[in-house]
Amino acid sequence: MRPPSSRPTVRDVAKAAGVSLATVDRVLNGRIGVRPATQSKVLAAMEKLSFERDIAAANLSKRREYRITFILPEGENSFMRGLEAGIEALRRSYERERVRLQVLTVPAFDGITLAALLDGLGPDEVDGVAVVATDAPVAGQAISGLMQKGVHVVTIVSDLPSSPREHFVGIDNVVAGRTAAGLLGRFCSGRRGSIAVIAGSMVLRDHVERRLGFDQVMRADYPDFVLLPTIEGADDSEQVELLLSDLLRRHDDIVGIYSLGAGNRGVARAVRKAGLSDRPYIVVHDLTKHARAELQSGLFDAVINQDIGLEIHSAVRVLTSLIDERPIIAERERIRVDIFTRDNLP
Repeated sequence: MRPPSSRPTVRDVAKAAGVSLATVDRVLNGRIGVRPATQSKVLAAMEKLSFERDIAAANLSKRREYRITFILPEGENSFMRGLEAGIEALRRSYERERVRLQVLTVPAFDGITLAALLDGLGPDEVDGVAVVATDAPVAGQAISGLMQKGVHVVTIVSDLPSSPREHFVGIDNVVAGRTAAGLLGRFCSGRRGSIAVIAGSMVLRDHVERRLGFDQVMRADYPDFVLLPTIEGADDSEQVELLLSDLLRRHDDIVGIYSLGAGNRGVARAVRKAGLSDRPYIVVHDLTKHARAELQSGLFDAVINQDIGLEIHSAVRVLTSLIDERPIIAERERIRVDIFTRDNLP
């Protein structure tokens, strides 16, 4: 029996999955010749054993170093600042694996500045880039140009499928929107009125897809509710507060609020200041410290979450696989949509 304090080995994975060491090696290195069912067994065993490949030893033997840059939007967006902090927290551990991480920031929703930053990068500085994309033609062109220079590019959190990016790291945002609609529709059952929807900007693909999924379910399953046009608060809590306060004054029948972007401190302030006798049910995105506090207070009813740590690790795994010309194991890189209420907070 393996001592509790030791790290699980490839042999442990093979034994747990009921396969040979060679099969585990093929799965780890993305080689062909493994049936999907067998691959799933190996991945399940790895997850159960909390197995992590010794990337440091592998990279040291190859004397390989990976230079990976994350490009994130600036601003007060708590989720993005959490993503940035998560990358910084993992920087040292990845350095031991010869993976060098850096973070660059650009103004939010600014496709031109994002494109200029991408245009300025090249293979002399970076091997792979993970970028929170703005849905702008110039951004897609810049991604294409960077890849033509030999730099691998993936999108993270917000996709740009019209570009030649090689992978998207993040949740299925249409599913996330559909999930929010299912929750809000059930919460508001028995009431009649309007549903407010707040986004950061509809130039972000993730926000567009969330609204799309939300509308699909609301119109199909809860047709009696009036869906109000999206208000765009630029992921800024002060703007969100002003816009939502105005909306609550103009529509006294709002029974539900779906905030599909950031700026949720503004949602909380606007609802509290409105002093409504029947407060609307509220579903927001991302379990930031502010969203957690409002779940605990009872003002927010549910949070749709994506795991920051999983997204960072996935982006690094995908980019290093692309750099090494190894296949990406799609099943391993799938980021799930989590639902949190006051009663199941981690």
